Amino acid sequence: MNRTPRVAAVHDLSGLGRCSLSVILPVLSVMGIQCCPLPTAVLSAHTAFPAAKSASFLDLTPEMEQGTRHWRELGMDFDAIYSGFLGSARQISVLRQFIHDFRREDTLVLVDPVMGDHGKVYRTYTPEMCRLMGELAAQADLITPNATEAAILLEEDYANVPTTQAGMESWLARLSLDGRRSVVITGVSFAPGTVGAACLDCRTGKIRFAVARQEKGQFSGTGDLFASVVLGSILRGEQLPIATNRAVEFVQSCASSTLAAETPLIEGVQFEPKLKELLR
Repeated sequence: MNRTPRVAAVHDLSGLGRCSLSVILPVLSVMGIQCCPLPTAVLSAHTAFPAAKSASFLDLTPEMEQGTRHWRELGMDFDAIYSGFLGSARQISVLRQFIHDFRREDTLVLVDPVMGDHGKVYRTYTPEMCRLMGELAAQADLITPNATEAAILLEEDYANVPTTQAGMESWLARLSLDGRRSVVITGVSFAPGTVGAACLDCRTGKIRFAVARQEKGQFSGTGDLFASVVLGSILRGEQLPIATNRAVEFVQSCASSTLAAETPLIEGVQFEPKLKELLR
């Protein structure tokens, strides 16, 4: 019996702001993937919104543990396990156990090691959590760090982020753990006005770069949008370089249309009208 590919998505859910599960669910669904959320937290809005003291935050760590036990009793299986922002050391531990319990030989584990951006570690992340995230990422088949997170994983200063293809190739090779996992680094730029991603496919050992026009402004949630498109493409049978290029083009297209529509950037990229572009 043929069935729709199934993904366990371990992410938070924000009521306002296009990020995490509010992006991942529709993107994977339109690409023909069944998305099974394992929520880590529920927030009234993502953290870029003002009035942070008034925001609601519900930590779902106990529910993650209970949900994992229930899924294990049901004998669930997944074609991919996909994780993003994790709010505590305990949640990282829960996810490591989840991977241990549900990983099959053909299960793709994608870890987006969400720890920081623009050269800074998120205020909720301690050095210990960064270390634990590195250990979690070591279990992945594919990681999708931005340039800041790549520097953290490599214990490099952000000022050392490569600005040449040769330098980025070296970082990709180091992050691949001697070719044991595939890597996509986002936010890569080698020339003014351009931005994209660099990928190393561990199955072929080949490195590819995907570049698009850089849109003016900072957009929340683009990392979740990017990784979701990459994962959906891979589960549809596309090779990593093709999936990476598709994701770069889609994010740039969404950012461009968001600016044209004058949508407030704090709300994230307006991807909904573009979902049809992800259909075969």
